[in-house]
Amino acid sequence: MTFKVIVLLIAVVFLTPLILDDSFAQIVSGSSSNSSFDRDFGDIKYIDAYFGTPDRKIQVDGGDENVPFTVVLVNIGSNDITGISGQLSLPLGFSPSSGSNTIIYADSDSSALAGADFYLTFSVNIDKNVEIREYPGTIKVDYSRLRESGIRTMFATFDFKVTGDSVINVKSVEPFLTSLTSNDIVIEITNDGTAPISSVSVAVANTQSDPMMTSPSSSSDTNVENIVMSDSSWQVGNIGPKSTTYITTNVYVPESLKGDTLHIPLSITYYDTYGEERQILKSADFFVQGLIDLTIFNVNVIELSETQVIVGEVINEGNEGGLFGFVTIDPGDNSNIKSNTQFIDEIDTDAPVPFNVPIEFDGEPRYGEHDITVTLRYKDSLRDEIFLTHDQTIFISEPVVEDAETIDPNMIIIGGIIVAVIIAAVAIKKSRKNTDDE
Repeated sequence: MTFKVIVLLIAVVFLTPLILDDSFAQIVSGSSSNSSFDRDFGDIKYIDAYFGTPDRKIQVDGGDENVPFTVVLVNIGSNDITGISGQLSLPLGFSPSSGSNTIIYADSDSSALAGADFYLTFSVNIDKNVEIREYPGTIKVDYSRLRESGIRTMFATFDFKVTGDSVINVKSVEPFLTSLTSNDIVIEITNDGTAPISSVSVAVANTQSDPMMTSPSSSSDTNVENIVMSDSSWQVGNIGPKSTTYITTNVYVPESLKGDTLHIPLSITYYDTYGEERQILKSADFFVQGLIDLTIFNVNVIELSETQVIVGEVINEGNEGGLFGFVTIDPGDNSNIKSNTQFIDEIDTDAPVPFNVPIEFDGEPRYGEHDITVTLRYKDSLRDEIFLTHDQTIFISEPVVEDAETIDPNMIIIGGIIVAVIIAAVAIKKSRKNTDDE
């Protein structure tokens, strides 16, 4: 009896490691290494785990729901496998989209050829308090070998990352352009997300050949081919979360775009936190206003109804009229004329607009040269008030005072003519009387 017990104990001591080793190899097959070239008693090896679908990784942030989570595996066995199903266990803060259980299920019921990769995709909710960092996870995969009964199981532990999300927005810093002129424009590119983007490059999209411009889901409403730009591509570099950068260029806008909105399509290429290249299409929009090009000229002094008046003209050489025009005359350092204003209303493009402002003095009149400033105040089509100034030297003449005792030579001439007419009339009358007496 004692001998049998001793033999049994020896058998247990020597066989237990072999039994445990075989069992451990079956359960944790593929978990001891991430290399697809390691071979043990299992058939499946873990390759990668990320948020996204088999053909595209996506960036995620806290609060995202119903997000696809994909685990990439490879069949390293010599046999095809079938009936593949998976269970995913993630830490606190991650839950299945279908409920509140801790285990997330994915059933593929598919097959994987020997040596081929396959994917298990799970649907996950991410709690809004989840931080951007790496987390551990565990997957259990059930499968069967082809032409073999029974279900095999594989476990693997791995790390995955909540990357944060990059959100790129574009806007024009000054959204108004003026036709018939060159405009310096500044475009703001902002990463409003929580994930950085790197190696950012920006280019004006080719509206004819860019597939993003011709797809039904994109905006193809652009008239950028009608303008002239000094630059059409920019290397921006990296843009961190909640950060902004700027690109600048010079744009000449023809008259034909007056009153239209100019859409400049921008193709933005960058690398996300997975190191994968991305490309998006954004548009910077500008409203094109008309050109108001005013000049003040022919400023002079004339006399109207025994009053000296400062006159001049305003000419508009642009393609849009000015509104609510006012002309103000202000004295310079050597002048004592009073400031005065005249309303001239609209300043059209088809003809000069005259102005005339009576001269009044502050104190005793001073004659001779006066330095003045002519200020034209008006509003454009956006109702912005604009000021145009013109400095001028004018000459104010001293009025001629007539002597009351002085006889006007013209009056003498007129009087002489009247006297001559009277004498002639008397002579003719006498001549007729004498004729009648005879």
